[in-house]
Amino acid sequence: MVTGLARALRLVLAACAFAGALAGAGSSLVATARAQTWPARPLTLVVPFPPGGGPDLFARILSERLPTGIGQPLVVENRPGVGGLAGAAVVARAVPDGHVFLVAPNTIAIAPHVLARGAAGGLDVLRDLMPVILPAGTPMMLVVNPSLGVQSVAELVALARARPGLAYASAGNGSPMHIAGELFRRAAAIDLQHVPYKGVAPSVSDTLGGQVQILFTSLGGGVAQHLRTGRLRVLALTERQRSSLLPGVPTMAELGYPGVQTDAWYGVFAPAGTSPEVISRMNREINRVLELVEVRERLNAAGADVRGGSAEAFASEMRDDYARYGRIVREFGIQAD
Repeated sequence: MVTGLARALRLVLAACAFAGALAGAGSSLVATARAQTWPARPLTLVVPFPPGGGPDLFARILSERLPTGIGQPLVVENRPGVGGLAGAAVVARAVPDGHVFLVAPNTIAIAPHVLARGAAGGLDVLRDLMPVILPAGTPMMLVVNPSLGVQSVAELVALARARPGLAYASAGNGSPMHIAGELFRRAAAIDLQHVPYKGVAPSVSDTLGGQVQILFTSLGGGVAQHLRTGRLRVLALTERQRSSLLPGVPTMAELGYPGVQTDAWYGVFAPAGTSPEVISRMNREINRVLELVEVRERLNAAGADVRGGSAEAFASEMRDDYARYGRIVREFGIQAD
């Protein structure tokens, strides 16, 4: 009797295991089928800032170029607010079926650290979003108004020591530009006063006008034309390496300030739970678009270095940036306006 019961129990367990395997295989088949039929309708690209700027430009390039590869149109939807987290939250809450994506700058790796806890409904950008690709970045730099009379970072440091309290402008509290300024102030052991603006454009405008004479900004912020005409002078990049767009400009690390490193990139994200097959396909299609000469020329003209690459590489960079900016924000006690 015992032997019979044991044999029956083994048969039941084997049947359950077989059923589980079938269920797992069924789920896998469903996911594969969904990926093969993707996309089933038009895609939405959410940009968490107003029209204009790098992320918006790239989203509109994708809306023009991606339909050829995926067979569906794309709609760009601007959803500004909460330092970019409002639009990110819209994407995070979307059904993860591969029809809604986020095109956002790296401020979404900083905003969670400088905003009040629970901002954007408690969005966790690492948990709730899946990186798809990092298509481009724009060089971050230190520029001055030529009327300041300095030609190099060394001359700026000497002037700041002779005249404590010089003001520098940024695009706002908690921006990558603000963080660059604070890192430089500490590394050079100088007294600089931060003047935050509500965006890149007004910070550039006041530096041109001489209201402030030192500015941390990005090439994609509309400063390229002013560098060409001499109305602004670039002293150094705060990037890991030199930019092909400004090959003659040294990095802060080259000048003896290796810790003064920030960057400005924009990436494409999907809601967490999106099929890996869809992420892979979207990554391939965007990489294809980035190889187009006309697209590269448009991005370069807007002050962006074309990057691209795998979703895995972008995910790693996103995690690293999130952790690094979190440490910096805590060290300096930076808070948003």
